Amino acid sequence: MAERAQSAGPVVLSTRTDLFGHPKGLTFLFTTEMWERFSYYGMRALLVLYMTKYLLIPAHAGDVLGLAGIKRGLEAAFGPLDVQPLSSQIYGLYTALVYLTPIFGGLLADRVLGQRRTVIIGAILMAIGHFLMAVDELFLFALAALILGNGAFKPNISTQVGGLYAPGDRRRDRAYSIFYVGINVGAFLAPLVCGTLGEEAGWHYGFAAAGVGMLIGLSVYLYAMPLLPPDELQKAKAAHVEKRPLDRSEWRAVIALLVLFIPNTLFWATYEQQGNTIMLWADANTDRAVDLVFSTGEIPTTWFQAFNPFMIFAFTPFVVALWTRQAERGTEPSTISKMALGCLGVAAANLIMALAAVAANGGKASWLWLFWYFVVLTVGELYLSPVGLSLVTKVATARIISMMMGVWLATSFVGNFLAGFIGSFWSRMDKAEFFLLVAAIAALAGAAIFACRWPLRGVLTE
Repeated sequence: MAERAQSAGPVVLSTRTDLFGHPKGLTFLFTTEMWERFSYYGMRALLVLYMTKYLLIPAHAGDVLGLAGIKRGLEAAFGPLDVQPLSSQIYGLYTALVYLTPIFGGLLADRVLGQRRTVIIGAILMAIGHFLMAVDELFLFALAALILGNGAFKPNISTQVGGLYAPGDRRRDRAYSIFYVGINVGAFLAPLVCGTLGEEAGWHYGFAAAGVGMLIGLSVYLYAMPLLPPDELQKAKAAHVEKRPLDRSEWRAVIALLVLFIPNTLFWATYEQQGNTIMLWADANTDRAVDLVFSTGEIPTTWFQAFNPFMIFAFTPFVVALWTRQAERGTEPSTISKMALGCLGVAAANLIMALAAVAANGGKASWLWLFWYFVVLTVGELYLSPVGLSLVTKVATARIISMMMGVWLATSFVGNFLAGFIGSFWSRMDKAEFFLLVAAIAALAGAAIFACRWPLRGVLTE
């Protein structure tokens, strides 16, 4: 792929390496992102259950400041909303806005503050948001702090991974796969810790645990700052680079990323059902009983949110090894082909759930259906998400790299909003038909991405 993430000046990196021959800064970015994702997924594992079982039932809903206005606005667009559809819509709106604000966080870093200071501001805002979740009345204010904090944090820590490597360094793709494992280690631990505390000790204990995780991540980042790459803004100022319009080749790279925006959005609309309707399926339609050594136990609902991240770090070495062998034979799929295959993986996962709904026949299905759903979903994710992050740092010019990372993450904004809209049909549709609908949307996204191979060949060739 044509390398366009050139720096304004020479890249000065530590010669000391760690974590299988990568710059030592990657270890700390990995750890910081792990704790940030622990906080995000810990809160997310509880959010829909918290709203449907406690916060939005009539006995408590009136206590939440601003909720009546939010409900009126959503009902004006989507019609009357009972507790479950309203919860799914709020969940979708929250997760959507979490991925819209990175555009502005990227702009703020590229033009004013630099990546480092913007990351610190984002981490502080997110910690405040998690602790505000302990106060029912401030629920919407807590979500607002988390949305703004994530917008400042997410695009800038992701671009710093690419900044550890000089242009053309072949380790960059593998670095993003390692970084993605960090994301999912945190996402794996979060439901086990925050979810268990929330379900067993009380909702607010789970949210507080998420806040503690965010503070740990901030501490790691502050300690690691001497090992991190210089901000692109600082390098441009040091080199006295003049601000100028994007040239033709830079615009072609921007347009290439924007063309992939719509199908990538559909991928996230289907993928994000795992935190929404899949949680409702696990809670109400799944036989969660498992045979233990001396007795029979039951898998807590929130623990199913740990399946996907656990499989991410379990499967990543095998997927990377497969791509390495394919590269040696000259058969490794292109970036576009990998992303299309990722969408088809999500489609196949939802076909599994459609079969589970048919097999349950109105009753409860074995938890093993969910297990295989997450196996196939995870392989699909590995073919799309980390590949997309690496793609942005390769294609986008350094002057707007954080903003373009924010634009790329904004595909999850539209996707999560659509996920909430799709989820609102859960209680109105036959469950097998619902999963078939989600599978069809994911398959459409895969076909659209694959169709982009030809018009974008000149920009996205590897």
